[in-house]
Amino acid sequence: MTTGILGASFRSALGPELARLLADPAGRVGVPDVTCREVWDAVPLPVRERLTAEARAELARPEPRLTAGDWARAARDGDRGAYEDRAWELQERVSRLVLAAVLSGEVADATAAGEVCPHLDAAVDGLVRFAEASTWCWAPHDRFTAARGEVVPDADEPYLDLGAAEVAALFAWADHVLGPHLERRAPGLRRRLRREVDRRVLVPFEQVRDWRWIGADGGANNWNPWIHSAVLACALLLCDDDVRRARLVRLVVGGLDHYIAALPDDGGVDEGIAYWWAGACRVLEVLDLLAGVGGPALDARELPLLGELLRYPQRMHLGGSWYVNVGDAPPRLSGDRPWHVPYRWGARLGLPETSAHAVAGARQEGDPAPARAGLGRALTALADARWCSAVTARAAPDDGAPWLAGQVWLPRLEILVARQEAVSTRGLTVAVKAGHNGEHHNHLDVGSYWVAVDGRPLVVDAGRPRYTTQTFGPDRYAAWPFQSAWHNVPEPGDTQSPGREFTAGEVTVCLDGERSGLSAELRGAYPAGPLTSWKRSVDLVRPTGAAAAYIDVQDNWRGRLPYVRLRHLLSGHVELGDGVARVTAEGSGVVMRWDPALCDASAERVELDDPLLSASWGGFLTRLTLTVRDPGSAGGVAVRWEAAG
Repeated sequence: MTTGILGASFRSALGPELARLLADPAGRVGVPDVTCREVWDAVPLPVRERLTAEARAELARPEPRLTAGDWARAARDGDRGAYEDRAWELQERVSRLVLAAVLSGEVADATAAGEVCPHLDAAVDGLVRFAEASTWCWAPHDRFTAARGEVVPDADEPYLDLGAAEVAALFAWADHVLGPHLERRAPGLRRRLRREVDRRVLVPFEQVRDWRWIGADGGANNWNPWIHSAVLACALLLCDDDVRRARLVRLVVGGLDHYIAALPDDGGVDEGIAYWWAGACRVLEVLDLLAGVGGPALDARELPLLGELLRYPQRMHLGGSWYVNVGDAPPRLSGDRPWHVPYRWGARLGLPETSAHAVAGARQEGDPAPARAGLGRALTALADARWCSAVTARAAPDDGAPWLAGQVWLPRLEILVARQEAVSTRGLTVAVKAGHNGEHHNHLDVGSYWVAVDGRPLVVDAGRPRYTTQTFGPDRYAAWPFQSAWHNVPEPGDTQSPGREFTAGEVTVCLDGERSGLSAELRGAYPAGPLTSWKRSVDLVRPTGAAAAYIDVQDNWRGRLPYVRLRHLLSGHVELGDGVARVTAEGSGVVMRWDPALCDASAERVELDDPLLSASWGGFLTRLTLTVRDPGSAGGVAVRWEAAG
């Protein structure tokens, strides 16, 4: 019996009667199989046409190949993407083909020759390709192979990681939605899918109870709900033993409790906005599944934390596809987010602004059911007629962005977001964080801030580059995007250090109608040395009368420092003058001002050859550094930001 938050919510439901509650669950997961034509034929025509076109394009391309050489590159040259990218491409291909096969309803007997059901046949090919792969684990995660000192995975010693979870979930949802047609066209495949999921995922999940990703030590991150959500799908859709299914669900609930216990009560996610979808969002999906199959006895969707957790994406929104990107999150969301989840939860919890944000996000990305988000997510979105109608309906006249609060303060994460105007992207927006340097997916960024104009960030965090085997090892901070020298923080004779102990202190906020700001002591983010104090305050001052809005950044220090530099990472065209700089991009602009008698200014352009960084920012970013001429034993510098006229 689990004793965590979820376990307490379910109380006796996790006892002996759980097997009865979960009996024959396939009809209660919110997604009917392919034979339920009243659901699948009702998918709006624009969505149907888009998915069909994507599937046709997949048929015209060769199937991605998973090779031992690409898998070994993680150990040979650190390039983990050589294999992982192909695995994602194959998974996305299969998902698109399954979706097309469901929408078309195509099927033929096993003996029928020719291209009688091309999408279904190609989906079967992809599923078999995964079934025949030696491993589903991504190479940097496979501790078993690394412990043997080998670069070829052992199929008899599977490692349960995110890659394995993704393929297992793909198998579960493909088997569920196409089951009747697979029985007719590819008899024997469903048995094979079950066998592979059993030996690669369910048995390891049952037998190994000290997986690090469970986070029993209090350090659970997005891996926990990511993997548990896949195991739950497999237990509900592929496990035919009622008693075993109940046992698996108990383990999922108990494991997920470790993640929920680690979440702050302000709903913040220190891994960043992109990882909200990988972690917190999957919690919401798991709770939906449990409530759907188990009814009121397994419905824990009224937990107070969930409303806060749900609103994290809208609270980090700057405008368009731009978001405040702490941790390894990119500043722009890619077009593969399951926006139907916050839409449905917003409706359930009476938060219409959250549902409105979800509709706007899906329209921004142009797809209410993206295949890359995962087959189960895409099917759930397509089966929700209300969601599909909301996204495809003619947009109403612009009535602002009701989810954009004038100011948001997350006290556990120590992140403040403040806007010149509530429910609008117009004018200035500032975000500032305190925090510490031991966060999940950490960057050395204590005291950093962002500035956006009309929703477009101009004073920025670069985000993360493409992951390598170095990224999550001792050399993580050798990559420049993770270093404090490339964040909007001071450099008081030294750069910031990694670790939970390197933290901001004395954090206070001002939250009123005229001014929103954060102040913190940053000395603790730096290694021991001559610095005795560094006080930083960042304030958005809203317009009053004829006075325009501005952002005021005050830095004051004590200590005999060898040098003092103030770093600023900028996106757009930068014009540098005497005590002034102008930054413009995509029709938005900001002006930076400082006292030229105190500081020398220099601008350094960094060319971006990393595909993830360039996808966000284009070809370059600019680092503007203010170097204090005479730091003395104490001093101060003020920087002011105004929207460009």
